[in-house]
Amino acid sequence: MIDLTGKSALVTGGARGIGKAICLSLARQGADIAFVDVGRADVAEATVAEIEALGRRAIYIAADVTDPEACVKAVQATVEAFGKIDILVNNAGITRDDLIMRMPIDDWRKVLEVNLFGAFYMIKAAVRPMLKAHAGRIINMSSVSGQAGQMGQANYSSSKAGLIGLTKATAREVASRGITCNAVAPGFVVTELTKDLPAALTDQIKAATPLGRFGTPEEIAATVTFLASDEASYITGQILAVDGGLVMQ
Repeated sequence: MIDLTGKSALVTGGARGIGKAICLSLARQGADIAFVDVGRADVAEATVAEIEALGRRAIYIAADVTDPEACVKAVQATVEAFGKIDILVNNAGITRDDLIMRMPIDDWRKVLEVNLFGAFYMIKAAVRPMLKAHAGRIINMSSVSGQAGQMGQANYSSSKAGLIGLTKATAREVASRGITCNAVAPGFVVTELTKDLPAALTDQIKAATPLGRFGTPEEIAATVTFLASDEASYITGQILAVDGGLVMQ
């Protein structure tokens, strides 16, 4: 059984969806949780309550990951609350889908700023205390769209492909200090972003997925929890697809 007792984690985009599932999964294995989100405070506080109900400490940090200084403060708040930061999960992400010829420049820029720049800012802030501790786990949330590309998602696909490069570069830079950096590349997962997809598109996606279904936030969270654990101490610079076999098609 994975044991994260005594560990502390900082998760971005942690109030709901996959981020919330990650927070709860890490907490179930014993980690204390700080999470960043820009959504509704009442939703975030409800997530705090669920984590605390598992017997773990939890704090919600209202911050925008596109602000480098806010990322520094989020890491500082985590260290102040728990004494250290052992795990960083860069999960915050948005979509602004459109074809390239119609995509507003602001939509291109915003998706890159949240999904890729935000992860860089958080890593830059979190690496310093991890280097001092000679230990740490960094997990970035990429996507099948970053591995294979997706029509109508040039901005999202680019941001998630960029995360793959960021993951590998980070892994090389920090490996000598006992820090690992890996990425998870989910396929189509049942979340608020996918629940309203047209039935025809949903059927098409399932038909293209060897396992024939969408994934669940809990399945993604379980993978993140493994990569955050001591059991994954010899894994770094890897992109782990959790996609029902979709990319291999």
